Amino acid sequence: MRSRTPDRLCAEAVELARQAANEAVGAEAVGAHSGAQADADRVVTHTFECLDAAYRGWHWAVTVARAPRAKNVTLDEVVLLPGPDAVLAPQWVPWSERLRPGDMGPGDLLPTDADDLRLEPGWTGEDEPAPNSAMALAAPEDVVVSDSDVQPAPARAEIGAVAAELGMGRSRVLSRLGLHLAADRWEKAHGPQTPMAQSAPASCVSCGFLIPIGGSLGQAFGVCGNEFGPADGQIVSFAYGCGGHSEAAVIPAPPAPSELILDELVVEPMQLHPDRTAGSVEPDAPAEELGHS
Repeated sequence: MRSRTPDRLCAEAVELARQAANEAVGAEAVGAHSGAQADADRVVTHTFECLDAAYRGWHWAVTVARAPRAKNVTLDEVVLLPGPDAVLAPQWVPWSERLRPGDMGPGDLLPTDADDLRLEPGWTGEDEPAPNSAMALAAPEDVVVSDSDVQPAPARAEIGAVAAELGMGRSRVLSRLGLHLAADRWEKAHGPQTPMAQSAPASCVSCGFLIPIGGSLGQAFGVCGNEFGPADGQIVSFAYGCGGHSEAAVIPAPPAPSELILDELVVEPMQLHPDRTAGSVEPDAPAEELGHS
């Protein structure tokens, strides 16, 4: 094991290190010498305080070295390194994880991974239906039929027409996870917990402006068709509501609670004995005469 004690000649080359830092970044950015550390045999790194206001907590590291049995110290490198209190940039995150709803603009493309959990295989008619697709579930392979029940296979055009009518024909469709994520977003934007819904006279489920949608999400969501409503053209929960309800004019308004009145200025008169002068009370007077209950 070789000693990591700083080499004497390299440790004494403070001015050489400072001159190198001044030439690299300017003397106004190089502060006091804060120490020297041995990196290897005859290799020492000198540190100087960084005076640049944009790099608070950083320091200049100047590495010098000398060859074996040589007395001349030479410069290796000058770098800016962060200290324990340095202000650092946040950790880099891939763009696919930085993307947020609303970030896409005209002309932007957002490819989806083949294993995106929000999607699952659909049916396009090109190959056999996927095992978990609606077509495969509608015609399981383990169903046994007799020869008399066998019907001629329909033409591909007929199957394609039926598939288009059912909304098929796509290579991938939303999975259960994708449906739940969409429902959560819509509930948060136009759901029963929003301030608009809390003050609405009734919910969207009874509104004439609600346009139904298909699929499983149609059991809890629809599209608002009121041009004067705050959610016109957007997906709304059945439990959402606003002041533009179609029956708002006939829905009785909830009774307003009466205002709480706290009267602290009432004076209750206290009857005194007529034979006594005001302010005089006998020591043995009953409690009733003293005004106590």
